[in-house]
Amino acid sequence: MGFPDKLLAPDERRVLVLRPHVKVLALPALLLLVTVPAAAVLAGLVPDGGAQQWLRIAVVAVAALVVLRWVAWPFLVWWNTVYAITDRRLVIRTGVLSRSGHDMPLTRMNDVSFSHNVIERALGCGTLVVESAGERGQLELRNVPKVEHVQRTLYRLSDDARDQVPQRLDDGRPDGADRQ
Repeated sequence: MGFPDKLLAPDERRVLVLRPHVKVLALPALLLLVTVPAAAVLAGLVPDGGAQQWLRIAVVAVAALVVLRWVAWPFLVWWNTVYAITDRRLVIRTGVLSRSGHDMPLTRMNDVSFSHNVIERALGCGTLVVESAGERGQLELRNVPKVEHVQRTLYRLSDDARDQVPQRLDDGRPDGADRQ
């Protein structure tokens, strides 16, 4: 679902792959349910005459533009936004015409927190905030489905990833390296 194997390192595995919560499509769906019947009624109410065909075409064209801009475009944005969690990193890919991505190694995560209001809690989604030791600092992901589960998973994976990094001695050599 939305995150190809070719983007994974040879020994890396996917843990979670998510899109923003489907609630972001509620208003576009409602607009579609209003626009199509309204356009049909308006096209049917066009009075008879020489301009009837052109007026109907204009009504359909305006309805099509509304559907493309406020229904199809939000769907494409939703479809092309992917939050992937692997056993090594948090990966975000967004964009319809041009793509952008952000990868955050799990070993650099300092804090993973979430918040959700009453409605988001009932829907099972929320905002996830991931703090990193890097230059960018905080990463905020809105409308994350199962946000509490995602937060716990990221925290656990981050701890596991840090435990697997070899500890360094004060002189910069990996722990267990032979001293001469």
